[in-house]
Amino acid sequence: MGSDLLSIGRTGARAARAALDVTAQNITNAGSEGYVRRSVRLAEVASGSIAAVPADINLSGVAVAGVTRNADLFRQSEVRRTGADAARAGTEVDGLTNIETAVEQTGVYDGIVKFEASLQQLLSDPTDGSLRAAVTESGRTMAQTFNVAASSLDAVGTGLRFEANDGVTGVNRVAGELARVNLRLARAIDQSSDQTSLLDQRDTLLRQLSEQTDLTTTIAPDNTVTVAIGGMPGVTLVNGGTASPLAATTAADGTLAFTLGGAPVAPASGALAGKNQALAQLSRTRHDLDAVAADLVATVNAAQATGVDLAGNPGQPLFAGSDAAGMAMIATGGSAVATATSGTNSRDPANLKALRSALATNDPAGRTDTILFAISSAVAGRAVTRDALTSIADNARIALQAQAGVDLDQEAINLTRYQQAFQASGRVIQVASDIFDTLLGIR
Repeated sequence: MGSDLLSIGRTGARAARAALDVTAQNITNAGSEGYVRRSVRLAEVASGSIAAVPADINLSGVAVAGVTRNADLFRQSEVRRTGADAARAGTEVDGLTNIETAVEQTGVYDGIVKFEASLQQLLSDPTDGSLRAAVTESGRTMAQTFNVAASSLDAVGTGLRFEANDGVTGVNRVAGELARVNLRLARAIDQSSDQTSLLDQRDTLLRQLSEQTDLTTTIAPDNTVTVAIGGMPGVTLVNGGTASPLAATTAADGTLAFTLGGAPVAPASGALAGKNQALAQLSRTRHDLDAVAADLVATVNAAQATGVDLAGNPGQPLFAGSDAAGMAMIATGGSAVATATSGTNSRDPANLKALRSALATNDPAGRTDTILFAISSAVAGRAVTRDALTSIADNARIALQAQAGVDLDQEAINLTRYQQAFQASGRVIQVASDIFDTLLGIR
């Protein structure tokens, strides 16, 4: 016999106890986010002797060879990739929805339609004071709707940039923690409990980073990770124990420009990319709305300049401003509307007709409707993409959970099996003791 029964029983009891501890840890952390199931790897202990030959079976018990994480790097990478895509689509849809609300619910389109309708009504009696007053009031209301829409769009942009900067702060915080985990992993004993806990932390931090930006990861032999963002090959965010700072600056059009360690970088997915895409749409919407406001002001004021007001004086501008935020009605009363052409009777609506014709050509209502349609179409299309990407990300998480998660039924079986193994080892020790007692009692 290669070893005594007491030694064999002792090693069996030690291995069973270690397996029971790991099983209990699995059960305790079954609901913990980011926890990966552990299992004890056991190995036979063989003792050799001078008289032993290769074919001999000469065992001396069992030893704990290490604690293994039931992790799959490919599935984890898929969870990060699909999660980043879903986060980008989700944040973009949220931003586009806020843009749509800012333009639609402020009533810009309705304000333009009512202003044009008041001009149409004024044709019936160009000298009617109430109809003239209605034109200036509807114009004032229209200008205010443009102001509110511009203010609302500015608020949406401010919110998106605030959230993006908060995301940048989060990326830097998580990257710093990941760098510290790398340092501890480099010193951890292979397949130890400390190492497996650090690997859980590493993978959890990587998943948190992927919610904000795309990641390219490289795992070293010592299990430390190098992380780059911005596509392939990307710019390095974490390398060993060093984390480069991510920063965001606001461009002239309101979008964000990102730098990593001073080098330009463009996140391809994640919440940061989604917010920047929404900011790009916001910039286009604001530009189009400003163009409608500026053209409307220029069209009305140009028509005013070719006519005369109710008192026969040369027409003066009705509106001021060159964009949606600055648009304002500056006429003090309805008499300022230049309905007639110079040298004609004040009842002559020729100049008013020219104004309506110019507005019809410029078509501010149609252009505003096009802006609303473009945003609504973008929201609808991105929502379909978001739902599809969210479904893919959910499936990836389910697959990872099925492979790396804790199955309580299986753990209950393991608990019983290792408990019985512990009891059996104790019984081996007891039998060995009984045999020795019997031998010692022989006379």
